[in-house]
Amino acid sequence: MSGVRLARISAEPLDLDAHLRAVDDASAGAVTTFVGRVRDHDPDAAGEVVALEYSAHPDAEATLAGIAVTAIGRTAALVAVSHRIGRLGVGDAAVVIAVASPHRAEAFEVCREVIEAIKRDLPVWKRQVEADGSTAWKGLGG
Repeated sequence: MSGVRLARISAEPLDLDAHLRAVDDASAGAVTTFVGRVRDHDPDAAGEVVALEYSAHPDAEATLAGIAVTAIGRTAALVAVSHRIGRLGVGDAAVVIAVASPHRAEAFEVCREVIEAIKRDLPVWKRQVEADGSTAWKGLGG
C-alpha cells in the first residue's frame, strides 16, 4: 500500500491545511511540513525578484508521485505534496509538503528527501522575473 495521499501539480494556490488533512492518521505521532515560497532575491539575480513563472512537463505529476513513493521507501510515512505552476508573486507557496509518520526522525527524513528530489528530478522549470523586467530561466536543480 502506498503512503502517497496527494501528489499534485496545480495552477491553483496551495493549501497547507489540505495537505495536513490528507496525511492525518491516528498512527502518526509526528507530522512535518515544508513550504517553499517565492522570495524577493536570488544569488544569480542582478536585482529584486518580483515573480516566478513555473511551467511543468505533462509527466510532472506522475514524477512527483514517484518521488514521494521513493522517499517513503520502507517507512510507514504518509506524504502529501504539491507543486504550483503559473505566475507566483513574492510570498506565494510554490511547494507544499506534509509528512506524517509514527516517529519524528522518519517524518523529517522523508520530508527532506521529497524536497531534495523535487529540486533534483522534477520536470518543472521557472522563469525568474526581476523588478527591471529582465528574466532568467532556471531548470532542473535550479
